[in-house]
Amino acid sequence: MALFSYDDLKRNKTTSSIKTYDALYENHSFKTAGSIKVSDYDSYDIFLSHSYNDRIIIPALKAELEAFGYRVYVDWIDDKLLSRDNVSKDTAKILQKRMKQSKCLIYATSENSSNSRWMPWELGYFDGIKDKMVGILPIKKYENNFRDDFKGEEYLGLYYYIDKDTIRGENKEALWVRESLSKYIIFDAWLNNGLKPTERGWNNG
Repeated sequence: MALFSYDDLKRNKTTSSIKTYDALYENHSFKTAGSIKVSDYDSYDIFLSHSYNDRIIIPALKAELEAFGYRVYVDWIDDKLLSRDNVSKDTAKILQKRMKQSKCLIYATSENSSNSRWMPWELGYFDGIKDKMVGILPIKKYENNFRDDFKGEEYLGLYYYIDKDTIRGENKEALWVRESLSKYIIFDAWLNNGLKPTERGWNNG
């Protein structure tokens, strides 16, 4: 079992989305949120709530989650002309619609999360519309001392956390939803069937 690692994600060279957003920011090319049209027919498995201060690793995290077979929404990647700096009712409406289109919210927590203007609001809104479908994904970094038996501080401790590990008896890695190291369930069963982690001992499967 392993938490996602900041250093591993940083080594991934998925930087095109960062350059695109930064270029839009520098050239003031964003549209007003009210002029952006969001399809009623889009759907996502995961709404990835994160701090934009972690933007150097977010495209890599999105790609890794997608490699497990999930469709992942990241606002500044999937809605490229939406400015994260524009805290407005129209921006909130777009994010609300995207959250309604998503099966779960994954809250990518790091040392930058506490400074985010959007993350606490996204978590609270999503938890209100889709009960028990929020998971905390700790991003492990040397400075934050996150452990594999992650314990979220304050309100983050109310939610399950997400890590990755191989499936017992198979040479295949998967996402897992955990209440503790010994109480867990495979991500698919939680996402698609609403099943809760159960006591299983220390080996996945």
